[in-house]
Amino acid sequence: MAGMVSMKNPRAGQPTGLTAFVVVWIGQMISIVASNMSWFALTIWVFQLTKSATAMGLAQVFFITPFLLISPIAGVMVDRYNRKLMMMVSDLGSGIATIFIFLMSMTGQLQLWHMYLYGVIAGTFSAFQWPAYSASISLMVPKEQLGRANGLMSLMEAGPSVLSPLLAGALIGIIGLNGILMIDIVTFIIAVGALLVVFVPQPPRTEEGRQGEGNLLKEAVFGFRYIFDRPSLLGLQLVFFVCNLFGGIFNNLVAPMVLSHTGGNSLAFGTVQTAGAIGGVIGGILMSVWGGFKRRVWGVLLGWVWVALFGQILFGLGRDVPLWAVASFLGYAASALINGSNQAIWQAKVAPDLQGRVFSARRLIAWFTGPITPLIAGPLADVVLEPAMRDPSSAMAQAFGGVFGVGPGIGMSLIMLASGVCILIAIAISSQVRAIREAETLLPDQLPEPEAVPAAA
Repeated sequence: MAGMVSMKNPRAGQPTGLTAFVVVWIGQMISIVASNMSWFALTIWVFQLTKSATAMGLAQVFFITPFLLISPIAGVMVDRYNRKLMMMVSDLGSGIATIFIFLMSMTGQLQLWHMYLYGVIAGTFSAFQWPAYSASISLMVPKEQLGRANGLMSLMEAGPSVLSPLLAGALIGIIGLNGILMIDIVTFIIAVGALLVVFVPQPPRTEEGRQGEGNLLKEAVFGFRYIFDRPSLLGLQLVFFVCNLFGGIFNNLVAPMVLSHTGGNSLAFGTVQTAGAIGGVIGGILMSVWGGFKRRVWGVLLGWVWVALFGQILFGLGRDVPLWAVASFLGYAASALINGSNQAIWQAKVAPDLQGRVFSARRLIAWFTGPITPLIAGPLADVVLEPAMRDPSSAMAQAFGGVFGVGPGIGMSLIMLASGVCILIAIAISSQVRAIREAETLLPDQLPEPEAVPAAA
């Protein structure tokens, strides 16, 4: 039919390949900045309404819970149906949630439960975005450019954390919550429009893909089976699980440790956070230009070593804002190298028609540490090490006080140091495991050659 966008072959003049990826990336970047602005403004609204940290935390729970629950099903849908369509559905669903909040606010009916419903809808539809986009990159971008493309993806994650609070803080006093929500709605249209004008290829069917066919539950479980049946992929995932575990313990203690050392100085904490966000942005830019190591597994392993040494151990040794800011900057700067290198390996080694469900399984496993780390870090700091390191007569203070000092925040600093050391030990062990060290050699490439992508008619 005239005017219809082809799902199988590009139209004449329709952006394809790396150009198409950049067009979609720009649209998504604009939309994510605006969505983060909305979240920032809504967070302020919740706090002004409730003055409750619990109410603010529940907003995040209502987003992340449906996101995790729906992820395996979303991965199946991404593999079954057109990936470009899945990305558009994700944007449209999140846009509808924003329109709902906007209408409630405009009519003066906005209530707290509306915010929670917004989180549920946005979390559900967001579960489709990352696996669809990540799986599409492997077919849009030449294999040798995957590192750069994933560097841009890392920049898309880090950039909004710098821009959005600044823009929202500057605009909320001028245009208010409703104005920021309206900007968000417009940017959803931009993101969908960017998808409409480009060609996103569909993956060729593979024998592995046919083996994974079945009902919805079977296909969702197949993503996990695919990982567990391949020692190299499982090994890489375990590296991230362990490092995310100790990295999460560290992250949960950054705010209370800095605030304890500075007597509750929120400006000091904000400075440290901003330095980390800027480091993430610069790391993403460098990765998009450089592309990472030729052997990408070393980007993963050496990146984690860098984070452990300069992000966590140096941070734990710090006693003032300048050193914490430097450590935060250096630690986050390596995130693009780690994530970009790892993502490129999975994009090259997982059959394209299975990447939706496999990548969703990856994310669920990686994010599983999220609910665990606060339960470890909080009690370990509050019940064990902080009281011990505030009491000069305790055995712990006698053992470590001469080197690290005694007082508020010292116990948390020791936990940070220990977490960094644990990551170094984990990486040292991983580098000796052949399935991990030689993952790129042991696993066959699954990407089609560039000429397999249809040319414009």
